[in-house]
Amino acid sequence: MDINIIWKNFLDNISKKISPMLFETWFSETKLHSLNNGEATIVVPMNIQKKHLQEHYNELIEEVFTEITESNFKMNYITEDELEDLEKVKTKQEKIVSHNTKKTDSNLISKYTFDNFIVGESNKFAKATALAVAEKPGFMYNPLFIYGNSGLGKTHLMHAIGNYVVEHTDKNVLYVTCEKFVSDFIGINRKNKIENNIDSVEIFKRKYRDVDILIIDDIQYLGNANQTQQEFFNTFNDLYGNNKQIIISSDRSPDDLKLLEDRLRTRFNWGLTIDILPPDFDLRMAIIDKKIEGNLLYNKFPKDVKEYIASNCTGDIRKLEGAITRVVAYATMMSGSDITLDLAVEALKDYFVKSIISKNKIDQVQQLVANYYNISTEDLKSKKRKATIAFPRQVAMYICRTVLGESFPKIGIEFGGKDHTTVMHSVDKIKKELKTNEILEMEINKIVNEIK
Repeated sequence: MDINIIWKNFLDNISKKISPMLFETWFSETKLHSLNNGEATIVVPMNIQKKHLQEHYNELIEEVFTEITESNFKMNYITEDELEDLEKVKTKQEKIVSHNTKKTDSNLISKYTFDNFIVGESNKFAKATALAVAEKPGFMYNPLFIYGNSGLGKTHLMHAIGNYVVEHTDKNVLYVTCEKFVSDFIGINRKNKIENNIDSVEIFKRKYRDVDILIIDDIQYLGNANQTQQEFFNTFNDLYGNNKQIIISSDRSPDDLKLLEDRLRTRFNWGLTIDILPPDFDLRMAIIDKKIEGNLLYNKFPKDVKEYIASNCTGDIRKLEGAITRVVAYATMMSGSDITLDLAVEALKDYFVKSIISKNKIDQVQQLVANYYNISTEDLKSKKRKATIAFPRQVAMYICRTVLGESFPKIGIEFGGKDHTTVMHSVDKIKKELKTNEILEMEINKIVNEIK
């Protein structure tokens, strides 16, 4: 029976048992909200009605209600304000449940698999270990910490683990860069300061803890952000305590991550730490064959050209791939000329030199700014607060952020382990200064032009 009809019949019966004045005072504005698990919830306008009905009319109400429904119900009285609060809590819980049951967006790149990870002496142990983790996540080598120089295949292996797990199980996998983790955490901190957004904190925690495998790339960028390290520490403990697999990569070993707290570095060593070494010559040759496979010029790629590329690209697979692309593009532009050693040497004459002498762009900015303001790069990375050093440091941070597009945490690390909030403050300060200071604008443009 409809609860509105039940309550109408109830009020008709009650009105016959008490005086019109009492009915009007205590019952006329009540309504039946729900019938659940032997409990009838009755909504009243104010606390005084709630208290009076409980203390003076509950027995009569239960008696009449039983006559109407032919069932025994316990009466629960709530005010309209209390009902509104309950509805808010219910909605929030439904959102959380919905978020928890929703399949995680893994952020995995599907092209990175174990099948196309080319193996040689320098990385076969790393692949075997990664495959063992993929087959039994949470039980084999937890956490798995992979480190090595940029461009050696760390990211490929991490995606391969995630893709294998997704293909063979129904487990939730999340891959993020460390910069994304820091960015997400900074985001909820900002919201909390403005509006005390508890929901955002809950969503953040669920995103990183309601997964079966968490993959964090480039953990070195956690840097000197103490609050973020604390949150990652809590996330790590939660996942580890529930046998959830943690996979981490870095450009250096855990013991060399001096800007991270000791308790984090200790935990990184709980599982298995593996390093990926630069590919040897045979592996570089195999990679070249794989990269040009399917290319229209595949059969025209002489062995001596492959050997030339393999001999000059020794430490970075990405540069090796770039060299192949450059040679193929050069041959195409030369009206489909045959790929020869002479052509390859001509195509790559600047590329290999740049690969060798190329420096970190942040290093370049620091050097140019230091030269312009007649200070040292060590001053820029120091904790000195003199205006003659602090201001150039802010200029350098501003250029790194706005021109190079580097993240706040990475800039902080490169400037002697500064907190990301310090970098943000520096960038904002220079932005404001530029609105009124034309001389500063000219100075920065001059430095930027040198970079470009």
